[in-house]
Amino acid sequence: MSRSVLRVCLLLLVALGRPGAASESDQDQGEEERTHPPRKGLGHTHWSYEDRNRWSEDYQDCRGTMQSPININMASTIFSPHLRAIQLSGYSLPANERLKLRNNGHTVFLELPQSLAITGGYAQQYRAVQLHLHWGATTGPGSEHTINGHRFAAEIHVVHYNTKYDSFKEAMVQPDGLAVLAAFLEMGPRDNPYYQELLDHMQQIQRDGEEVWVPGFNIASLLPVNLKYYYRYNGSLTTPPCYQAVRWTVFNQTMMISRDQMLKLITSLRNDDGKPLQSNYRQIQSLHGRRVLASFQPTFFAPKQLPAGTASSAAPEEHSSSSFQAGDVLAVLFGVLFAITALAFLLYIHKQRNQNARLDSPIKSKVIYTAATTENTA
Repeated sequence: MSRSVLRVCLLLLVALGRPGAASESDQDQGEEERTHPPRKGLGHTHWSYEDRNRWSEDYQDCRGTMQSPININMASTIFSPHLRAIQLSGYSLPANERLKLRNNGHTVFLELPQSLAITGGYAQQYRAVQLHLHWGATTGPGSEHTINGHRFAAEIHVVHYNTKYDSFKEAMVQPDGLAVLAAFLEMGPRDNPYYQELLDHMQQIQRDGEEVWVPGFNIASLLPVNLKYYYRYNGSLTTPPCYQAVRWTVFNQTMMISRDQMLKLITSLRNDDGKPLQSNYRQIQSLHGRRVLASFQPTFFAPKQLPAGTASSAAPEEHSSSSFQAGDVLAVLFGVLFAITALAFLLYIHKQRNQNARLDSPIKSKVIYTAATTENTA
């Protein structure tokens, strides 16, 4: 073999066999990843409310036709006499039962014992798993569902799974797997002592992943006292993976918390990027022909009524501000009549005072009235 050929072979061997060349490159790349970790993408392990318009790119179910939340148009709801009052079991917990409250980067999340259950209002029994809240920011409200286009200050969700399945994980991919009880929150004049049970601990879980144990209390007090009046429809989880497995119950009555409590809710927590955790709600989704049932007949926007004996296709089964019922309408009418009467009386008094003022005005000549004389005719 010629010397030139040998020289070429040796050069190739040196180039390919430099000790540690490839390993040093890999080591440098690994060091770069440790010191500057790659930014979390959407993926199936992470999502963000800032990227909610892109959820459907990574989660197929988020593109479905039975997504939540929705706007509930009261005039389009269908009254269903088959919808019975929601009945709860085991919701009143003793103080010595500890509950885990956690900031999961998306919301405040309270784990619930499986002794809590929905025992009425659905065809099956559903076991509680957790509750969480959605809220806005100092610039605006943040409920997920809306009523006639109105968005409330905040919204609470109590999540349950169907007991015919062995676990929440198994149930969450089944069409009848989950039941969520939802209620709206509004600002009122006084603190709500039951919501204070959660808000007292918000400062302890400011950062993503932080958790604290809280004493048990009556979880039912976070929901309206009257559980007879609600809307029902088939929908989905409102966060990825958006599984279309939820029988939604949205109560017509709202819960009241004080302005200070609302401020604490929307300013206490931070997300996984260290930013204030605010406006953690999803946009309204299209109904795509779904029907929304009502367990009652609103007075001002009377829903259509299902014919007698008709089964509901919108659902296979089947404490707080007021809903508009007949008694409320009468009270409003009497109040309006009283206000009109009072206003008319005040206007009359004002008119009389103005007339007297004009008569007594120093810039006008006074009129002296004398008694009429009597003419003697005799």
